[in-house]
Amino acid sequence: MSAFSSWINAARLRTLPLSISGILVGSSIAAHAGHFDIAIFSLALGTTLGLQILSNFANDYGDGVKGTDNDERIGPVRAIQSGLITQKEMMMAMVITAISTLFLAVLLIYASFGSDQLLSAFIFFILGVAAIVAAIKYTVGNSAYGYRGMGDIFVFIFFGLVAVYGSYYLYSHDHEIVSIFPAISVGFLSVAVLNLNNLRDRISDEKSKKITLVVKLGERKAKAYHYILIIGALLFFLLYSVITTSELNDFIYVLAFIPLVFHLQRVMNNKDPKSLDPELKIVALSTFGISILFGLGLIW
Repeated sequence: MSAFSSWINAARLRTLPLSISGILVGSSIAAHAGHFDIAIFSLALGTTLGLQILSNFANDYGDGVKGTDNDERIGPVRAIQSGLITQKEMMMAMVITAISTLFLAVLLIYASFGSDQLLSAFIFFILGVAAIVAAIKYTVGNSAYGYRGMGDIFVFIFFGLVAVYGSYYLYSHDHEIVSIFPAISVGFLSVAVLNLNNLRDRISDEKSKKITLVVKLGERKAKAYHYILIIGALLFFLLYSVITTSELNDFIYVLAFIPLVFHLQRVMNNKDPKSLDPELKIVALSTFGISILFGLGLIW
């Protein structure tokens, strides 16, 4: 495998559509309210993609150094695990990606607030730094929160609440409290992908002392938690639509939940963790599809 291909694999491009779903939803709400700005949209996408790639590099590094990525792991082979990328090279990639992402975040904040609203700009700068730290600390270091069952909380906050509600505020400089409902939905769906990943890796994670929430809950309760996340996401989307709209086309996103109905049935009946791997793509792409249709419904 070429060096370029190794880095592409390490960036895990299949995770990127999921990562921008929150930005699409928040931007759609802003556009519906007449606040859309292409510069803010572009910079928000770039910042979010940078955070996701940084998280992927950090996960590869952290799990590789700790030995969590081993022959018993079910998912795709990681770069450090396979020896295609050295620990030093991955650390340098993390530094470059973190600096680049912070630069994009600063540009995003300036595009939104200029030099006038310093308090708002400072708050979002702190959020940006916190997101970068969270992306790294998921698996890196002795206090990695992903090894203490706290990954779900941070994913919910940054890929749900901050991505949707935060991006809406960057456009509007206003609080629309009802937009917290789709933010919760995207957060639930993002956590569902993490939960499914941890269900797949439950046995190897437990042996490697990676105590995810799935390891804490056990398989049966983790599956029940998964159903709650998916169904809860649908309910909070519907709650937002019922409160804010009166047109049927605003509910078109419900169509993208249909694959998730069959997905839940397969998870319920699952006996082989290996067969959960394809389900990750289904949930991620369904979330992306939901965000696209949600936006189309609002903008039409």
